[in-house]
Amino acid sequence: MERLNKYISKSGVCSRRKADELIMSGKVSVNGEVIRELGTKVSGSDVVEVSGNVIKNEIKEYYLLYKPREVISAVSDDKGRRVVTDFIDTNSRIFPVGRLDYDTTGIILLTNDGELSNILTHPSKDVEKEYLAKVRGFFKKEDALVLSRGVVIDGVKTKRAVFKLERYDKKSDASYVKVVISEGRNHQVKNMFSLLGYETLKLKRERYAFLTLGNLKSGEYRKLSLKEVKQLYSLR
Repeated sequence: MERLNKYISKSGVCSRRKADELIMSGKVSVNGEVIRELGTKVSGSDVVEVSGNVIKNEIKEYYLLYKPREVISAVSDDKGRRVVTDFIDTNSRIFPVGRLDYDTTGIILLTNDGELSNILTHPSKDVEKEYLAKVRGFFKKEDALVLSRGVVIDGVKTKRAVFKLERYDKKSDASYVKVVISEGRNHQVKNMFSLLGYETLKLKRERYAFLTLGNLKSGEYRKLSLKEVKQLYSLR
């Protein structure tokens, strides 16, 4: 037996918090009876419905994909563009954990585990993400210090980060900058560079928490090991 909100979250439908909202709003039923009590417990033999749809606790799957450029971090796209789930060979209803911009490459995780997704994307968790950014012009040391200490974007100051010049290509007048952030705000890295007048030419996420791309090539993926999944859960 386990709590109903956990059962719903484990099915990949939504997070526990969202499951609580669905329960209180009368959109969840167990064996045909609408349930509004948050402490209700269910077993694998119970028939659980959310908004009229029967849900099942599928075997959990966890993938690390090297996302190529011009791919949407979603399960579908109304414009017919490629999405991250197109690259994974599975029949399960997996979804991306967080997102990468259309033209950003690198690590993205996909799973059908709503509980783990909620842990990793919750603003309080400070999961580190490391990028290699290519920006136009020479990236000045004083600008690296400013961005590392945090800047105000849309009225909110960014958390402390790492901005470090890796190398400067004089021929192409471009700097390669290591960036480590622990937030997941939309277009955050690009917006931070833009605030100081730098145009981001390329952006690649090379690390997510302790996970790296390893020997993967663009468009390739691998399953996470049980040990890696447990390590991600430990971030709770």
